[in-house]
Amino acid sequence: MPRWKALPEGLDPEVSEFTSQLRGLVDRSGLSIAAVSDRTGYSKTSWERYLNGRLLAPKGAIVALADVTGTHQGHLTTMWELAERAWSRSEMRHDMTMEAIRISQARSALGEFSQNPVGGSGRPGGSGRPGGSAGTGAPGGSGGRPAGATVDFGVMRGPGAPSVPQQRGPGGPPRPGGPSPAGPPPAGGRKRGRRRMTIFVAGVVGAALVTAAAVLLTDIGGDGGEQTVAESPSPSPSSSAPVLPAGVKCGGDACTGKDPEEMGCGGEFVETVASATVGTALIEVRYSKTCSAAWARITQAAVGDEVRITAGGETSGQTGEVETATNAYTPMVASPDSAGAKACATLASGETGCTPVR
Repeated sequence: MPRWKALPEGLDPEVSEFTSQLRGLVDRSGLSIAAVSDRTGYSKTSWERYLNGRLLAPKGAIVALADVTGTHQGHLTTMWELAERAWSRSEMRHDMTMEAIRISQARSALGEFSQNPVGGSGRPGGSGRPGGSAGTGAPGGSGGRPAGATVDFGVMRGPGAPSVPQQRGPGGPPRPGGPSPAGPPPAGGRKRGRRRMTIFVAGVVGAALVTAAAVLLTDIGGDGGEQTVAESPSPSPSSSAPVLPAGVKCGGDACTGKDPEEMGCGGEFVETVASATVGTALIEVRYSKTCSAAWARITQAAVGDEVRITAGGETSGQTGEVETATNAYTPMVASPDSAGAKACATLASGETGCTPVR
């Protein structure tokens, strides 16, 4: 059975080449993945991800592997930088592809609305009779009014008086609206008014439907159920978050509960600030000033041993348990400095102990 699994399909060639180089270094060293984990301080699970192309190793892990295998650190980090840029390009292409899919979905859905316009009269030319204007009820005019007659709507006769249409004959003074001396208003005028009102209402309803569809598609068109979140105001220059080094993915509170290796907080960005021996196990407080976070590590341990990290006087913290190897580490807790960070161990034998608080 081969030692290594086939690399994922579609992996960038530069990332694939770099991963193969890491495999070669491990093969030539004669070390197992568990041994590489023990000597570099990165978990076995993380190294399996790195060496199988599922995750790009952080720079700290590469530096540690170079020390363990006796490899020139500068050459290996140069190759890592090329792979890191290729990995970033692949993520960018993936993001652009997903964005194109969302745009295509939105255009397709909006196209269905544009193929069914609302507000039309349903008859050629928008008129009620072939060859005539809508509601033509009398020769030479519309709606039964004499040719040249106009209607003045909304003229107020006094305070609080209702708007009454006025009919104005050709060249004559306005007359109060209402039935003409010849009788009630022609039916053509009423039909035309109802038709205009129907068209207006249909147009309003259609516009509301298009707006609602656009909002709905914006909310649900994202990948994986992503929801649109209101953009928060831009922070002032004095409160802007510090720029993190390449490979470091979190800082401060954002690191709490996260894996320090996967977030890039280990390697050259971490130091041991306190340690203690509990039974045969060694516990350490690991602190990254770059990430403003601390975590605990236990080595020379046995299966079932636990280690816990607390910081800043908080009683709650993060816990790690030794499951198969002889070491383990906890997720991170945010801490502005290393003072107050404490690691405690509870061994499977029942023995307990903690590091001194600085």
